[in-house]
Amino acid sequence: MTVTVRFAPSPTGRIHIGNARTALFNWLFALKHKGRFVQRFDDTDVERSRQEFADSILYDLHWLGIFPDQTEYQSRRFASYDAAVDRLKAAGVLYPCYETTEELDLRRKVRRTRGLPPVYGREALKLTDAERASYEHDGRKPHWRFLLPNFTSDPFETERTEIHWNDVVRGEETVDLASLSDPVLVREDGTYLYTLPSVVDDIEMGITHVIRGDDHVTNTGVQIAIFRALGAEPPAFGHHNLLTTASGEGLSKRTGALSIESLRDSGIEPLSVASLAVLVGTSENVRAVPSLAELAEKFDPAATSKSASKFDPDELIVLNRSLLHHTSFDEVRDRLMVLGVSGPHAEAFWMAVRGNLDRLADAVSWWKILREGPQPAAEIADEDREFLGQAFDLLPDEPWDGNVWKDWTAKVKKATGRKGKALFMPLRLALTGLESGPELADLLPLVGREGTLARRP
Repeated sequence: MTVTVRFAPSPTGRIHIGNARTALFNWLFALKHKGRFVQRFDDTDVERSRQEFADSILYDLHWLGIFPDQTEYQSRRFASYDAAVDRLKAAGVLYPCYETTEELDLRRKVRRTRGLPPVYGREALKLTDAERASYEHDGRKPHWRFLLPNFTSDPFETERTEIHWNDVVRGEETVDLASLSDPVLVREDGTYLYTLPSVVDDIEMGITHVIRGDDHVTNTGVQIAIFRALGAEPPAFGHHNLLTTASGEGLSKRTGALSIESLRDSGIEPLSVASLAVLVGTSENVRAVPSLAELAEKFDPAATSKSASKFDPDELIVLNRSLLHHTSFDEVRDRLMVLGVSGPHAEAFWMAVRGNLDRLADAVSWWKILREGPQPAAEIADEDREFLGQAFDLLPDEPWDGNVWKDWTAKVKKATGRKGKALFMPLRLALTGLESGPELADLLPLVGREGTLARRP
């Protein structure tokens, strides 16, 4: 059996870090088991679904390093769902209901006042042919409910009916079908809710493992019943914990909170996003993992906490910094070139500055300092101007190598008596305009003697 997973967002907005967590869980699971990844767009809601959102989701996935083996759109598969509906109707487990929303709300309130769970009472099963005809004559169109198998012979005498599965993430799980309402699978206008198309697609696409957020745990009991009603063996299910904002709020595609697009535009590396999205809320320490292949090796869905995890964007900066500090020049050569960083000194420059970057684009400001001097020049205290004049008079002759900084500062120290911060800070300010940054021992050979003299206050 080839492990086959799917990521099935609705293309109604741009995906956020929580959606990416689900996509990455599935991708890493497929990588780990040498399986397949199906990208499926649940776009049966034709009013809100947009191709531009589907395209942006694919772009975001590719940026993260996820490349689907197969891409499907539910809006192109209605014939399969229609056939499944016909099968369920023929089996007597899909029945028409005519209640309005207001009528259903009233019935739930009545059941609560009687101490009963607010589940649908299957009143539509008692309708006669004449009553159904009357409703339809009045212009009412039915919605269709799936008859849950939570009774022995009389559907009005429900009994505890447990659906069990060994959850890939959470371990043993149980849902009692008697505690649930018969789910609506088809709306009054003939459109499909999520539940049935998802099951049909999982069957026809050979999905072996469904890994998704734990807000779907209850849905799983219902879907397993539908799989069996359609004569199919259910896949394995796994439900990971959800991510919230740092303040505990839920994430939404519609609000754009922590969207992958916004994180990318802010200069965050894809592996920083992947590392935090996957490792937060697990027993693994959150750290910057240099490749998805390595992340897949460490990935264990069962190590995920059952409680929601807070996603703090500030942690991305820490991970981003760590990743860049260990990124080779070959890995960023082309991206640096796009930023204007190129030429014979580009590699040495990258090796000198990468340890001081939060984002790759930060290299541009250091490149300008290297080529043009401080941006702008720092203000030099009066007591340091005379010292700097002496220091620049002692600048070693070329050729310069990696020892020039050490040799120069040794001469300056001996001539002026300055040491420590009093020695190094004025020199750093004159050379870079900043109080901190890359090692001047690495930068000075790149600036050159002429460029250094040009920075003399």
